[in-house]
Amino acid sequence: MATVLVTGANRGIGLEFCRQYAEAGWKVLACCRNPSAAHELQGLAARHSGVSVHELDVARFGQADTLSAQLGGETIDVLLANAGIYGDHDRHGFGALDYGRWQETMTVNALAPVKLLEAFLPQLQRSERKLMVAITSLMGSMADNRGGGALFYRSSKAALNAAMRTLSIDLRPRGVGFIILHPGWVQTDMGGLQAPTSVTESVAGMRKVIDEFQMGDTGCFVNFRGETLPW
Repeated sequence: MATVLVTGANRGIGLEFCRQYAEAGWKVLACCRNPSAAHELQGLAARHSGVSVHELDVARFGQADTLSAQLGGETIDVLLANAGIYGDHDRHGFGALDYGRWQETMTVNALAPVKLLEAFLPQLQRSERKLMVAITSLMGSMADNRGGGALFYRSSKAALNAAMRTLSIDLRPRGVGFIILHPGWVQTDMGGLQAPTSVTESVAGMRKVIDEFQMGDTGCFVNFRGETLPW
């Protein structure tokens, strides 16, 4: 049985990843900040014996180390860094920037996935797949940035992209693969109901990209259809 660890598993894309992987027979280590309030996720775990729910606030790096110690005997095939925040607010545009909020956005979106990988690298290296998947955004692309705005979110996702691309080179000798994956504009709390892509469609597409990954593609920046995106 293959195993996936998912952060931000209590709603939206993370919850749908857990649902689809559970229905496909995977073991799912579902992580979120407040498991007791994650009612849909707890319901999923009640229906699928392969789903377990774990407390993890990705911004509190010590929790990643603690959880890794608790799951020390696991083998993780896919480490899926999904948790993220938008950060930007209309009241805090240029000239009145909330630097504390910007730092928080960078911590959650860019630093936390790297810490997650550091903490769970031993479990990942036990598997044959050894795959790190970072859920990013096309808004992190500098080549695609023609509209400006969303300073905090764009810069944090650009930093995530750079970090994952670098680690894909550094950890390739250890056999660890990387996908930097844009889910599309999705109907979630962040994306809004006007988004053109459903959560189900997006996650199904991303799972196909993950399933078809080959080491020659490590460090690729692609969308949920597997299309290469500009840096």
